[in-house]
Amino acid sequence: MKIIAYYRVSTDGQGKSGLGLEAQREYVRLAVESNNWTIIGEFEDTASGTIAPTEREQCKAALEACVKHGATLVVAKLDRLSRDVEHIAGLMKRVPFKVATMPTADSFQLHIYAALAQQEREFIAQRTTAALATLKTKADNGDKEAQAKVARRDAGRAAAHTKGTTAATAAAQAVADINAESLRQAIQSGMFEGVTTLLGMANYLNVKGVKTARGGKFAPMTVKRIVERLGLAFP
Repeated sequence: MKIIAYYRVSTDGQGKSGLGLEAQREYVRLAVESNNWTIIGEFEDTASGTIAPTEREQCKAALEACVKHGATLVVAKLDRLSRDVEHIAGLMKRVPFKVATMPTADSFQLHIYAALAQQEREFIAQRTTAALATLKTKADNGDKEAQAKVARRDAGRAAAHTKGTTAATAAAQAVADINAESLRQAIQSGMFEGVTTLLGMANYLNVKGVKTARGGKFAPMTVKRIVERLGLAFP
């Protein structure tokens, strides 16, 4: 299959440093090798995910190239195209596209994933904002433990910004993300069936015959790492 690869970063800093791009290229490379795809073109934007794909210069060029060459658009993750379900639905009418982290997903599945991801992001944002507001209030009122947590959080963010991401780390993260994405559907099926604990999910996956990336059985901590990587949360 002929593909056009499209990459997107949100800031000039990320674009110039390669931060984010390295991981995206690794996602696509792994998918290309696993599915015998052929890259015939690559396009890259530095733009916010809130901007419609059809309004980004390089994304428009990528879409035109797909039409011209009868190729499929491929992105590392669905949010590199857009975080908006309406944007995703509109693109489905223009060109076929695939997501490197879930290359076998069809258009219907991608639409569902986009809707679930948008809803989950909204829930996470609400919970995070509420938790940070509560923590800040406690810190402002003299709570020593809250003040320490705020200080650690600020220090951690500063250290992460300074350290950056190496190519080796990006590659390892790409593999871990791909493995996690391959389990998304099974985990969400368990959640839809009423599984609400890490132990329950581990048992559910083991009973269903699902294997870990190393071919073993699931334990609660294995499930915890996967659901956190996927951005999912139990009720």
